Amino acid sequence: MKILIILSRVPFPLEKGDKLRAFNQIKQLSRNHEISLFAINDLGATSKHQAVNVLSKYCKRIEIVNLAWFQIMYNIFRSLLSGLPLQVGYFYSSAAARKLQSLIDEVKPDHIYCQLVRTAEYVKHIKDIPKTIDYMDAFSKGVERRIPIASPLFKLILKRELKTLLKYEATVMNWFDNSLIISSQDKEHLSFKDKERISIIPNGVDSTYFHPMILDKKYDILFCGNMAYSPNIETAEYLVKEILPKLLPLHPDIKVAIVGTDPTSQVRALKSKNVEITGWVEDMRTHYASARVFVAPMQTSIGMQNKLLEAMVMKIPCVTSSMANNAIGAVHEESILIGNDPDSYAEQISALLKDETKAASIAESGYNFVNSTYTWEHVTDKLERFFS
Repeated sequence: MKILIILSRVPFPLEKGDKLRAFNQIKQLSRNHEISLFAINDLGATSKHQAVNVLSKYCKRIEIVNLAWFQIMYNIFRSLLSGLPLQVGYFYSSAAARKLQSLIDEVKPDHIYCQLVRTAEYVKHIKDIPKTIDYMDAFSKGVERRIPIASPLFKLILKRELKTLLKYEATVMNWFDNSLIISSQDKEHLSFKDKERISIIPNGVDSTYFHPMILDKKYDILFCGNMAYSPNIETAEYLVKEILPKLLPLHPDIKVAIVGTDPTSQVRALKSKNVEITGWVEDMRTHYASARVFVAPMQTSIGMQNKLLEAMVMKIPCVTSSMANNAIGAVHEESILIGNDPDSYAEQISALLKDETKAASIAESGYNFVNSTYTWEHVTDKLERFFS
């Protein structure tokens, strides 16, 4: 089957969740299908040459369209006038739409697969080719959670974005034959009645790449992610300012690593003799393997925490929030530990640091759980059924 995949970002490098999901789905789907890729390349994105070198292993045809800053400004202005959500307007370009139509005419795909509602505008007019949309996350919920903590001006912008997104998320479903989302939690966050028609396709983990490694334990606690992403910034601050003070009386020499690309000034300010801020690292596996405990005390969470799956499949015992675990479904006190406030997080982390037997048991169970449920091969097999 010929599958055309449409993305709002080039899926390489893999520093963001949507790119990671798209890349691994492309990789797995290419085993049985001919893949053509159409992707938008916005400001600050990776070079086309680097991405094409990697993606050409899995895609027969690749079309990457650059968006210049003046195009983006025009797109945003146009979306304000048309009533589109800003993040939909940001990625929609008439020139890109023409290139996409040329690609469709050339490839003649049997199925079109769009990731995120950001890309839906490009294909809403197409009626003669089966289409699938991956909502991935409940974008509207993510916007809603940011409103209370936003500045007055940004609050007005976010309220407008929320209103338009709620309407757009409901409308988009009618343009596609199939609709997908990453977790039942995100499905529940959607506000429209027809959401029951949405199917769940979770993320996976590459267990051939992420696997147990034996390294010296340089860190007691590890947290990682895109450190320019507001939920990760909030979590890093919560870990250092709320949880760490509870641990220091019991573990005065505790070492915390906060790892991930583009740390903001807020994140960099967390550095201390107990806390290391690494920024981007070449190989995340060595940092997982160098940690005694992985923590993801997410305070706001949409989508699925890939970082948890990666740590678990590397046999690192994990502590997280019930909110983050809802998307994964691991069993508390068996394959993961759950915290609800700074005291309970500190208690769970301390227990793992003190009791190596318990830490090993949680790590082993977590490893088995992820390997049996969340490999990319397993979850992409589910996705593939929607294209047949």
